[in-house]
Amino acid sequence: MTPHPTSVPTDTAHPAAASASACATDRLADVSARAPDEELARGLVAGDDTCLAAAYHRWSALVHTLAWRSLGDPKEAEDVTQQVFLGVWRGRHGYRPERGPLAGWIVGITRRRIADALSARTRRGELVAAAGAALGTADPSCGRPEAALDRVLVRYELDRLPTAQRRVLRLAFFEDLTQTQIAARTGWPLGTVKSHARRGLHQLRRRLEQQACGEDRHAMHERCEKSEPARAGADRLSPGQ
Repeated sequence: MTPHPTSVPTDTAHPAAASASACATDRLADVSARAPDEELARGLVAGDDTCLAAAYHRWSALVHTLAWRSLGDPKEAEDVTQQVFLGVWRGRHGYRPERGPLAGWIVGITRRRIADALSARTRRGELVAAAGAALGTADPSCGRPEAALDRVLVRYELDRLPTAQRRVLRLAFFEDLTQTQIAARTGWPLGTVKSHARRGLHQLRRRLEQQACGEDRHAMHERCEKSEPARAGADRLSPGQ
């Protein structure tokens, strides 16, 4: 879940490859240990991925700790750490040393990614609550006659989702698993589980809303049809006819 940003696969069967890998590792260790922050920043902006790897080694523990304290989930903290250093690499040309040190810039990215993760968690919670209410998981025996039909409809729409999205939502709704537990059960990265959950919930909610709108239009049409004879009778009985 926390791959090295510039990890180099080793091939011990080929002496030249092993030697090159050892040299790259030694260079990384040297840069990470000795290079001042200003030199790392210059190399990073210039596109030197060794400087990215060195920055990762130097500050990834800090980033992970900040994310873990804010989110309370080590897997989600790992996911945020990856997003932070991906953002560092993609946004490296936006770094301005006159505005502050590289470490402060990375911490700023970390705070934004944590805020994004918390917002996404809130949105997922709202979607899960809405879909869970439609599924009737709280009390399947409660009195509303159409509740059973609602649950059948939701299960039908759930079965229409793509396989991965359907699997994630079924594990969440029917086995009451958290996203971290779903990632462990499926072997998928936590970010992949989140993505499937978010897309599946959005599709499910949209389809249910479409069904509700269709039912409302049908009910309104029926009321209008039923009211036509009454209006016609009222017209015939109105004064002046």
